This record gives sequence, structure tokens and C-alpha cells, in this order.
Amino acid sequence: MSNHIAVDVGGTQMRAACYPSDSPTPIKIDRISTQVPYATPLERLVKLIKAVTPDGGDVAAIAVAVPGPTNPYKGIIYTAPNIPGWQNLAIGPILEEKFGIPVRLGNDANLAALGEWQFGAGKGHHHLIYMTVSTGIGTGILVDDRLLLGVDGLAAELGHVTVLPDGPMCGCGKRGHLEAVASGTAIAHWVEEQIAAGKPSSLPSKQTFTARDVGMAAAQGDPLSVEALARAGAFLGQALAGFIHTFNPSIIIIGGGVSLSGDFLMKPIQDCLKEMVISPQYLEGFVLGTSALADEAGLLGALALARSISE
Repeated sequence: MSNHIAVDVGGTQMRAACYPSDSPTPIKIDRISTQVPYATPLERLVKLIKAVTPDGGDVAAIAVAVPGPTNPYKGIIYTAPNIPGWQNLAIGPILEEKFGIPVRLGNDANLAALGEWQFGAGKGHHHLIYMTVSTGIGTGILVDDRLLLGVDGLAAELGHVTVLPDGPMCGCGKRGHLEAVASGTAIAHWVEEQIAAGKPSSLPSKQTFTARDVGMAAAQGDPLSVEALARAGAFLGQALAGFIHTFNPSIIIIGGGVSLSGDFLMKPIQDCLKEMVISPQYLEGFVLGTSALADEAGLLGALALARSISE
């Protein structure tokens, strides 16, 4: 039986694994830095795939999860945050020519959704939304067991819906997006602003910190950190209520580092959903959960995509 190779590319590191056709346990796995002075990220990617290719080259397909806007039909990444030179790059066709086997490309949040559906918290669900809340906010949607991609593969950017008109600037350059008020970056920035304005906190003033620091401070009883996570949870709940009305999923899975804040984030989301949905039927049997795969979601989603090529 043929093997499949899955790759998860980030701005700092890339991971690849070779899986047998009947198991999610890899037979070979490796990770390397994405960027080094002596090789391009694409050269690094090729090297990594070669490193996990089994002796004899028995591989049926390769799938690669990449950050940023991606056309999965053409295998093109339009732009990758923090990876120089990855603009309008036809990674899929390049790798197909290099390795002589089918290659598919997917946005990392979309493939994380696929991974949770196939192997994680979304198993058994046919209508699913996955949202990673970390530095930014990425999402993936499955409808009737299929990824919702759109005409060019650019659908499901739910982190870039406007929830606060004229609000803070988002990393994309537009104002008031969900990512600008509820991502890990936004949470930490809001707390820094509040401390600078004179609000008391156990967190140090005149220093930068992360959402992880805010979560730890909340767990230790810091009122400002608790308020920050509740504020972000309310914005997330507001947006998710709208997504529930639009897609009617049976589960929404929250992943990413901010989800590790637990009830400080999740309870405000749940409370907001109960308040804002237009009918209680939307929440009958509905599950609001957290990721079961954590950092493995993108890699296992790429595995699910690679296997689908062979079906």
C-alpha cells in the first residue's frame, strides 16, 4: 500500500511526515527551519520532503499546508506572511514536476479544519467550523463533509469580518475586523493600552507581553486580564452567532494558543451565543469545543488531503 506525505509550513519552521495508507501515525517525520541564509524556503521544502520520503519512493501523493491566501485548484500561494519570495508562487506544479506525483496545496486553517474533522474533535460531524485564535485568526468550514473553498479557494476568512466599525487596525490593513479585536495579538495590545491609561494590573507596565501572559495572569486572578479575555470572548461570540446563522454547523472548534485560556475565553463565547442566536434551535445538539489536535491539526489535515487524492 502506498504512503502519503503531509507538510505543514510556517514562517519559522516547516514539518513533514510520511504516513502509511491506513494509519495517522507517521513512519518518518522531520522538521527544519523555514528560513536560513544559504537556501530559499522552497529549496528547504524540497529538502524536507526528500528527507521523509521512504526508501524506494513509494509515495502516492503529497499535500502541503501553507499560510496565507492560496488557490488550491491551481496549487498557487498568492502571498505567505513572513516567507520572503512566496508571492504568486506555483508550489503545487513545481513540486509535481520535482517528485513526479500528485501534489495539492491548502491554506493552513482550512487544512486544520479538515484535520479536526477527520481525526480530532470534529469526528462524526458533517457541518463544522474551525477557528484558530492565536497571533491572528484563521478559519476553515466544512459543509456536508466538504471544505468550503469558494471559486478561487479564498473562502472562509471569517477572521476578517467587521465586528467593530472604525475599530482597531487589523494586520490586513482594514479596520475593525474580528482579528483586530479578538486575536492573541489584539488581546495583549488592549491590555497594554489599558495599563498605559492607568488601569491596575499584575502585569508589568511599559513592557510588551503576549496573550499567554494575559491568560496566566487571569488564572492568578488579575481583573484586567479576566476582562480582556471576556471582551475578546464577547467579540468572538458575536461573530460566531452570525456564522451559526449562516452555516448552521453542529460544532465550532476553537484552536490556537488563546483557547488554552479555558473558561476565561470559552464561557463568554458560550454566553454570547445563547444571547445572540435568533432561535434556540440553532443550539440544540450544538457543540462548542476546543481543538483535540492542537499543533498537529494542520499536518493531519494535509494528510487527509493527500489521501483524498488517491481515493
